Amino acid sequence: MTPRFAEAVAFASRLHRTQVRKGSPVPYLSHLLGVASLVMESGGGESECIAALLHDGVEDQGGARVALEIRRRFGDRVAHVVEACTERRGEGLSWEDRKRHSLRKVPQLDASARLVLTADKLHNVRSLTADLRRLGPAIWDRFSRGREGTLWYYRAMTRALAAAPPSPLLAELEFAVGVLDEVAAGRSGAALPRA
Repeated sequence: MTPRFAEAVAFASRLHRTQVRKGSPVPYLSHLLGVASLVMESGGGESECIAALLHDGVEDQGGARVALEIRRRFGDRVAHVVEACTERRGEGLSWEDRKRHSLRKVPQLDASARLVLTADKLHNVRSLTADLRRLGPAIWDRFSRGREGTLWYYRAMTRALAAAPPSPLLAELEFAVGVLDEVAAGRSGAALPRA
């Protein structure tokens, strides 16, 4: 990694400095670093790792203005992957329509975008599973569509990614979604006792 990566870490930290993980005090930067780590450990190059750090910047922290800044600072390749991973917002679309639009984009994504998107979903599913084990069913209150909508989306995204040329992380995502389903259903002793 070059100083460009360090600059991306600092930029992501500034963009998301006041943001925390849904329903928790954990800084949002933990998610971005986790996604970048998964991409890096899967053989992703520097541009893919930078895109992983910045993948939520446009969606969560400023829209077109942030997209232009990412392109200026980090180049067209990073900007392309970030755009591919960005969910449409602010167009009067419902949650369901936004998620369906994201699912329809998957077959057109290139390998770099699929890797970052898969890493993002994998980190989210693992975090959700850990929170569900620790906090129990109350965790679903953090999500606008609750248990059923959240599980539907992660299952559907995993199927969409499986139908495209696979990323190196696809098998991990499929396994993680299976574990989440087990924990959510309280089957196979997957749920840990509450403290």
